Order: sequence, then structure tokens, then C-alpha cells
Amino acid sequence: MTKTTPSSAALPKDLPILAVLALSNPPDGDWARLRGLQYSSLARMTVPRLIAHGIAALAAVRIFFGTIHIAVLLGWLVALAGTLYYGARFDRSLGDADRRRMTREEVNSQAISSVVTALVWTVPVAFFGPLSSYDTRLELWTVLAMLVTAMAILLPAVPLGTILFAAVVGGASAISLMFSGAFDMAVVATVFVGVAAIGAIESARNYLRTKVAEAGIAEKQEVVSLLLREFEEGEADWLWQIDTARRVRSVSPRFAFALGLDPEDIDGKPFIQLIAGAAWETGQFPSSLHDLAERLKRRESFSNLLVRVTINGLHRWWELSGTPKIDENGVFDGFRGVGSDVTEQRESSDKIAYLARYDTLTGLPNRLMLTEAMGEAMRAAEQWRTRCAFLMIDLDRFKAVNDTLGHLVGDQLLARVSERLKSLMTDNELCGRLGGDEFAIVIRDASDLNRVERVAQAVIDRLSQPYEVDHHTLYVGASVGTAVGPRDGSTVETLMRNADLALYRSKDEGGGQHFSYEPALHAHAEERRKLEFSLRRALERNELVLNYQPVVDANDESVMSFEALLRWNSAEHGFVSPVKFIPLAEDTRLIIPIGEWVLREACQEATKWPPHVKVAVNVSGEQLLDPQFTASVVGALTMTGLSPQRLEIEVTESIFVRDATMARAALEQIIALGCSVALDDFGTGYSSLGYLRKLRFSTIKVDRSFVQGAATGNKESLAIIRAVVAMADALDMSTTAEGAETEEEVAMIRRLGCKKIQGYYFGRPMSATEAGQLFYRGRPAAIAAA
Repeated sequence: MTKTTPSSAALPKDLPILAVLALSNPPDGDWARLRGLQYSSLARMTVPRLIAHGIAALAAVRIFFGTIHIAVLLGWLVALAGTLYYGARFDRSLGDADRRRMTREEVNSQAISSVVTALVWTVPVAFFGPLSSYDTRLELWTVLAMLVTAMAILLPAVPLGTILFAAVVGGASAISLMFSGAFDMAVVATVFVGVAAIGAIESARNYLRTKVAEAGIAEKQEVVSLLLREFEEGEADWLWQIDTARRVRSVSPRFAFALGLDPEDIDGKPFIQLIAGAAWETGQFPSSLHDLAERLKRRESFSNLLVRVTINGLHRWWELSGTPKIDENGVFDGFRGVGSDVTEQRESSDKIAYLARYDTLTGLPNRLMLTEAMGEAMRAAEQWRTRCAFLMIDLDRFKAVNDTLGHLVGDQLLARVSERLKSLMTDNELCGRLGGDEFAIVIRDASDLNRVERVAQAVIDRLSQPYEVDHHTLYVGASVGTAVGPRDGSTVETLMRNADLALYRSKDEGGGQHFSYEPALHAHAEERRKLEFSLRRALERNELVLNYQPVVDANDESVMSFEALLRWNSAEHGFVSPVKFIPLAEDTRLIIPIGEWVLREACQEATKWPPHVKVAVNVSGEQLLDPQFTASVVGALTMTGLSPQRLEIEVTESIFVRDATMARAALEQIIALGCSVALDDFGTGYSSLGYLRKLRFSTIKVDRSFVQGAATGNKESLAIIRAVVAMADALDMSTTAEGAETEEEVAMIRRLGCKKIQGYYFGRPMSATEAGQLFYRGRPAAIAAA
């Protein structure tokens, strides 16, 4: 493994004293890595340092032998050996420091180890010396001075340890000599310590400068080596060279390979001829090849010139760079340069450019290209005083196809739609896909407004015809919104926004229609914006209220439950129909906090009713797919104390269309709590017996349209109600007929076998107070008739 060296970005420009001593880390340079280079040398010099300390210790024992008791000397030797052993073990652990970053804790530990060793060496100075003669103390100082010198020599990279050792040992010796009256020797000892410290610092600086230089040279060699190896071994580049007559000379093997010829067949031939193909004979050069020839003729340097060449009859793209050669006399001597085949990159660039402007699924122009085309049409209309138009198209009922049959079928359907759109276009129109199931048409010249109407109607008629996709017969329609420029907008953004407003109106009107932009549509959009703003504050203003409609037993007409119905009386807009604000709440996800409030309020009110009466709360798909929905149900039941058996959650089949798995999981959690689940409006949506088989619904609610149809004798409605009742009985479910308004309808519902009835005949939606009074006034029918 190659030893890691600091990168060029990590090499410091100068070496401050504190940084060299490992007491600071300047911002310029990776000093943690450099510190590793310093301290890794400790491991290599461990044995020589131990030998130096051993020799010095034996010399000290010899000096004091006979003066100091042998047991004391042995004890001192044991203490010194212990500190040296600890230090040696720690220094050995730093052997890999040059391959990692040193930590502050490691630096401190090494410094402490040096200080502890020095303190052990002060024992002979402080305690043995005073018991000996002056000459003996001088001998000891000589031994210590030699030891300090040895440390400075053996540890040039780590001056902090040397300085601390010298300072402690030298300071103790100077003080000892001073107390013995040898002031001159004390000064000498002090000066020696200072010189040793300066020398240690300079030695460390020289060591680090050497390491930094080695790292820089190694890095440059590595870079050069990598570049050479990449050039030698790579397959992308080659060298080329031509003489003053622009004939190829010194053919490299890879240049010959790029041309598909042998080197001997290339040498001496005109460079342009080799890469021009048939154009050499006809003279019809591509512009890029003509540009290359002109630059060679003018003897101009060029870099990364993209040239279309012909090799063995195939068109390819080369990227060439070249520089004129000048001999020692300053005379032009030809060209030399490098080249590479960038055909794949060029094709990728072309593909990227295509993808940037075309839709990958349908092959139609995308939003970017449509926007550019609309901009060109707007400029032409302004220049020639004409009109242009932008048609925005949205498919009706596409979401149902996509959700029920899957995205694969949905994508195939979009491809068929795009084919039909293209078949309707002339040179005056450009169609494209904006995204999802939205398409658009740019009409460049819309001076004839009847033409705009004809195109829009043709789109609706053509796209509304049935499609055969993957053995399915599919029916989708189209809604179209149109804006004409510059009448309806002076910029592309304005025109597209206004076409979107017209499309929104078409969707509001039921789809399958074409509407042109009108200024009044802005008012409609502004009204929706204001309505959303007011709805966001409706909860905190206490503008929302619940009404309750009774659901009665079909036999004895006793109240079995109430359905909670949300009403909004806005301070700005007055009474707002649920048909208007519920979809808005779902679009803006305000239905989540509003739904939580409805749950709490309904459960709180239900606690005031007899214990057998349930409350039914409608839940939208947005609520059911919210991860916190189950928690909000639990919270409402806990806060109000209502029994889970008295709460019924009403859902429609549409929730299973979006995410059947998640919806089923959420409902199973609700059922596990003890709550019941009712399936509302069964038969009006995307009915599937799979829902009934997989989930234990407590009730199936028959939509009012079937009830009213059956009351008029409609055979299909009667058959549907009978089938639903029979199926519910077989699955041990109850049935509720909605929309009963007359006594005849009630009688018919009883004959068909529905167990529960809901409708104006037994009571309109009423306030919480009125609902509570029902239990004290008698039969609901009497109240309804009152």
C-alpha cells in the first residue's frame, strides 16, 4: 500500500512556532495530518531513546553508588523504568500516525509522558545531589546535558517533548546548582536549556519542510504519472502531425486505428482527404471540415474544434486541437495536435437536446418546446398584426383509467391520444404534451377565430371516440380551454394562464366542452382564492357547524343513528354550499384539520344521545390516506369518552381508486378499534365486489338516485336495490336507503328489504339542539310532517 501524503491543498505556506510545537492548528494547511508525520517518528526511535535513557541511568547510579543507599537507587531505577515503559508503549501506538490525523488528546498524552519522565530524572538532582559533593553534581549535570542533547538529536520531529524534558530537568539542575552557590553553572544550565529548545524547534521546522517538499514532489509525480498513463492506456485520444503541405507525418498507432487504416497507408497523404470521405471528390465539405481546412491554411491554433468526418463511409464526430510547429529558425514546420472521437458524446448531446424539448412517452413536443413555439407565434402575430391561439386540453375520466387499470395501460392510452392529436394537425398547428393527461395546441395564425373553434371541436370529437388498449375498450373525453393572443394576453405566460382558466371552466361545466377565455374567469379564480383564504380561517372563527340527519329503523321508525353533515356560514361569503367548499378543502388538504374537528364535534354531541344511537361521520380519501388518521379517531374517542361502537365511518368507493392498499389498511385499523364502517353511494362509482369481500362493512348505503328511480318503476333501479339487499344479507351487512322523501318511497323501500332509511321524510339535516329534541318528541315522521 502506498503511504498517504498530504494533498497540495493541505501543504502550509509557513511553519509558526506554536504550530511546530503542536500547540495550535493554523487555518492554512492540514496540520492534523502533518502532526501525524511528526509523531509517527516516535515509534521508529523508541529503542534508541530507551538505550540513551538506560546509559544515562547507569551513569547516574555509578555516580551516586556508595553515597545513596542501593535500595533507593534501585527504587529510582524501577520508577524510571516504569515511566519509560509507559512512554514506549504509547509512542509505539503512534506508528500509524502518518496515515491518519492526530488528535489533541494524543498530543497531550505524549507531552505528559515526557514531563513525567523528566520529573523522575529530577529525583537525583533534587534529592541525591544535595547529599553529594559539588563535583558529583557537575557529573550528574553532564549526564543530563548529554541526555537532553540525545533527545534533541533522536526526536527532531517532536520538539515539544524535548523542550518539556529539557525545561524540567535543566530547570531543576539550575536551581540545584544555584542553591549550592554555583551561580555561573546555573546560568550555563539555563542557557543550555534555551539553546536546546531553539535547536529543537529549528530541527522540527527543517524536518517538516523536508516532509512537505517530499509530499509535493510525490504528488506532482503522481499527477504526471496518472496523466501519462491515462494518455497511453486510454482509447479516446491520439496524436496527429502534418507537414507544411498538410500531409500526415509520424502516424501514431491509435490515430491509424481511428482512421481504420494501416500506418503505412496514411503517411504522406493529405490530412483533409483522409477524413473527408466522398466529399474530397465532390468538394462539398461539411461546414465544420471547411472550418478546419481554413484554420490549417491560416496556420491558426485551435482547441476542441468539433469536426464532422467520414471514416469508411460512416459519419463520425471528432474533437481536434492543434498548434503550429516552429523550428529553431522561427520557420513554420507544420502542425501537431491531439484528437478524440466524440461521436457517442455528440449523440448523447443530441439526445439530451431532444429530451429537453420532446416528451419521451408520446414523442410530442413538451412544455418547453410549446412555450418556445408560442413565443414565436406571439412575435409573428405582433409583427404582422395577426392573431395566434393557445389551446389547453385535459382528458376527462383519465384518472379513473389510470388508477383502475394501472399506469401501463394509462401510458398506452396517452400514446394513442397523442397519435390522434397529431392526425388533426396541419402546418399551422403544433400539438404537444404539457404533462400528465394535459396536452396543448399552438395555432400560429388564428386570424380566423372559427378555425380555432373547429380545431377545438375536432379535438373533443376525435379524443372522445373509444380506444382499444390491451383488450380493454376505454372511453375518455376531452375538455378544451382557449386563449387568443395578443387579445387575451401579451405574454406567453399570461396567455397560457388564461387558457388554463378557460379549461378550468370547461371542467367545472362537466367536461367535454370548449370554452374561450373571458375576463370574468379571472373573477371566478379570484373568488376561489378568496374562498380558500376564508376557509383557512373558518375553524378559528367558529364558522363551521354540524347538522345531523336521522337514520331510522325501516320497521318501527326509531332513530338508530345520525349522519353528521358539515355546514359553513362564512362571515365574508355567507352560507357556502358543501358542494362548493368540500372539494376546495380536499384540493388544499384543509380537509385534514377540518375532518379532525368534525370527528371531535360529532363524538362530543353523540355523548348526549341515548347509548344505542350511533353517529356517522363522512371521511374523504385525503383524510383516509393521511398517516395520522387513525390517531385522530382514537384522540376524538378518548377526549369525548364516546364508545367506539357508537362511531360509524362513512366512505365512498372512490377512496379505493387512489390507493386501495393504504385505504384498506386504515379502515382495518378503525374496525379493530371497534368502530363500524359504512360504504356510501354504492353502485354509483367504480363498484367492485372485492371491496366487500376484503373489508367487513357494517352497512351499504343505496344512493338516492336508485331510490328515486325505483319509486318511478325503473326496472334497473329496482334490480340494483334488490341485488344490493340480497348481497348485504348474505354478507351479514345492513342496508340504508338514502333520499326517501315520500310515504310511497318509504313503503317501496320496506318491500325491497332495506333495514334502515334516511331522507327528508324522516327529517332534514338539523342542528344539534333539534337532533337532541327528537328523543323527546316521539317518532321522527311526526316531526318531519310538523
